[in-house]
Amino acid sequence: MKTSYEAIQLVLAQGGQLTTVNLRDWITNNIVPLILLAIAVILLWIGGRGDNAGVARRSIGLLVGLIALGIAVTGSGPAIGQALANLLVTPG
Repeated sequence: MKTSYEAIQLVLAQGGQLTTVNLRDWITNNIVPLILLAIAVILLWIGGRGDNAGVARRSIGLLVGLIALGIAVTGSGPAIGQALANLLVTPG
């Protein structure tokens, strides 16, 4: 039985590349929708109690979190950072 270290060495010796693409895809396809569903249920539950201000306050925080999650999942952080920097300074 091979240890995980030996298995990694075997993959790398055969010219393979270790990536996290499958794990990232699984998280994107399974965990993210489950989290979004839980968020929706919680917001509906809070709204059902009549705390509309609480729902609005939490929604803004969740929106910021979802934007950060979207940037992390797509890997477009450097491009977004460059676009924001271009708003402040002239590229030269």
